[in-house]
Amino acid sequence: MLFGIEVLQIIGGTEWIWIILFVVVLLFGAKKIPEIAKALGRARGEFEKGKQEIEKEIKEAEKEATQPVSKKEDTEREKLIKAANALGISTYGKTDEQLREEIQVALLKK
Repeated sequence: MLFGIEVLQIIGGTEWIWIILFVVVLLFGAKKIPEIAKALGRARGEFEKGKQEIEKEIKEAEKEATQPVSKKEDTEREKLIKAANALGISTYGKTDEQLREEIQVALLKK
């Protein structure tokens, strides 16, 4: 006679699916199964949507991290340097803010 663990070892993979399905029907009833399946489907859909949004954000962050300094910053710095040179201001070792201040002072003097 087979007892406990020996019975569980005999049951194959497909039989477990039927056993689980039978237990679910017993616990919830046949009328609740479609509602449960619908809720599980919605939950999985929300999970997938969230997963895709996170993957998209990660890709955008990686893309931004690998891009060189924006051209807008370069052109703004170049404009400051041209304006400073035109006014006779030395640009060596100065920050953008320092250049702006010196350009404003030079323009007010003129």
